[in-house]
Amino acid sequence: MTLAQIIGFAINASMFLIVFALGLSATFNDVTYLFRRPGLLVRAILSMNIIMLVIAVLLSLLFNLHPAIKIALVALAVSPVPPVLPGKQEKAGGSASYTIGLLVATALVSIILVPIAIRLLGSSFNINMHEPASTIASVVLLSVIGPLVAGVVIRHFAPDLAKRIERPISRFATLLLIVAVVPVLFIAWHAISALVGNGIVIILVLFTLIGVGIGHFLGGPDPDDRTVLALATGTRHPGVALAIASLNFPEERAVMAVVLYHLVIGAIVSIPYVRWRTSIHALHPEVK
Repeated sequence: MTLAQIIGFAINASMFLIVFALGLSATFNDVTYLFRRPGLLVRAILSMNIIMLVIAVLLSLLFNLHPAIKIALVALAVSPVPPVLPGKQEKAGGSASYTIGLLVATALVSIILVPIAIRLLGSSFNINMHEPASTIASVVLLSVIGPLVAGVVIRHFAPDLAKRIERPISRFATLLLIVAVVPVLFIAWHAISALVGNGIVIILVLFTLIGVGIGHFLGGPDPDDRTVLALATGTRHPGVALAIASLNFPEERAVMAVVLYHLVIGAIVSIPYVRWRTSIHALHPEVK
């Protein structure tokens, strides 16, 4: 097994464990939360998968971006909620039920929306692009639905066990993600440094800020829901984005670096927003 394969396995394992830990504190009502509220579901899809896709295309057309950046932006724009969202949501006082419901709903919807969006983009730009629903389904099943349902089942039948192991697993998963991503960032630094002059940092910051703003605006009447959708729209699932990029543009190795740097840059750029929402929630905990 090569170093790249080991790192890829570690990243996927960390995503699996993060969602599994989330499932250990969730219920089936949480899982179906957004499907029972179609108005909020439509707002989420509009924010994450439609408006942000338009933003990604506009950024690609307005700026003379490197192909790797364009590919990464489009791939990120059609990807579902990042598994690391629940940690941010908890700090900012977001609704746990909405977060879990959003994680599940966008993951399932992506199985249908991602192939359609990729084909439409390919036709519009006269590029041979495709993404079978089976590929997206496998990523979604392994990184979101499978571990989440497993965690929920354990919580239902063995609540005491779930309570004991949830925090250690969550901490280990976060540490594993850091250990896996940091070497990639250093290894891919030469690819990233070659793109710095093309405005990669500015574009990724701008993409995140626009996403946070759009998500906050479309989050609905509940302030906590707006917090969750803002963070979900600004940062995306790296596994789905990498699957899209690797299948359609395997020669663009810099795309992986751009996607992972967005994971880091998105987290940093979101800090002021998280702190602001945390302070609001602390001052007005009764506001729901």
